[in-house]
Order: sequence, then structure tokens, then C-alpha cells
Amino acid sequence: MYPTLFRTPGVARFAEAVDAERQAQLIKWGEQRHPNGTGGALDQRAARDARTACQYAAERGVVTWRDILGEEVAEAFAESDPAALRAELVQVAAVCAAWISDLDQRVYPCAHCGEEIAVDPARWTWFGPVPEPGQPSNLAPR
Repeated sequence: MYPTLFRTPGVARFAEAVDAERQAQLIKWGEQRHPNGTGGALDQRAARDARTACQYAAERGVVTWRDILGEEVAEAFAESDPAALRAELVQVAAVCAAWISDLDQRVYPCAHCGEEIAVDPARWTWFGPVPEPGQPSNLAPR
């Protein structure tokens, strides 16, 4: 038996989906090398603004995943140090994993009858089954 790599609920599925998307990127674009393009003064100001806006929303109990992810992305864009940039990008990925986990646990109304349909237990959404990681949604079994 193999050791469990991921212990946080939903992270293994998230990692599989990211890996499948990464494979698709490699097939389409190959291995890529680009400059970071981060750390500018405008990015640093945007990070401060995003942090302030997220904290303001959190203090009022109206924070959204968009607020949280926006803050993390802005903080990554503000970093010029490669180690700090990497740490920020890991935080971006972790917020994405948390947001996706939240989406996967929500209940959605059926488009036809309005009855609530949970997404995760049977791996179905309101429009049909959730495709496996790397499987195009149009090829998911119906």
C-alpha cells in the first residue's frame, strides 16, 4: 500500500486536476520559461490595497473567495524575491484548493425542478457528472 500523500480532504482531487491541466499545458505549449514580471511599485501598491480591502470585508463579515484570492494574487505580483514569490504562489494554490473544496461541497438547485442536488457524493453537478481530472467536460458520461 502506498502512503497517503494528501491528508486534507479534497486536496488529492485538486492535485490530480492540477496535474491533468499541467499535462495538457505541456502537450499544448511544451516547457516554458518566462520572466516573473513581478515586484513593481504599482504591484506593491495593489497588494496593499487588496490586503486592506480583504481585511475590511472580513471585519464586516462579507469577505468572499474572490477577495481572498485577489489579495493572495496581488501579494504574489508584488514580490520580486524568488523565494518569497514561490511562497506567495503556494498560498495562491492553497486558496484555490480551499475555494474548489467549498464549491465541491455546495448544494445546487436542479435547473428543471429546483430540488437541491449535492455535487460531491455521487460526483454529479446540476448539469451532469463531474468529469475526471483531465477529462473534457463534453466527454463525461451522461
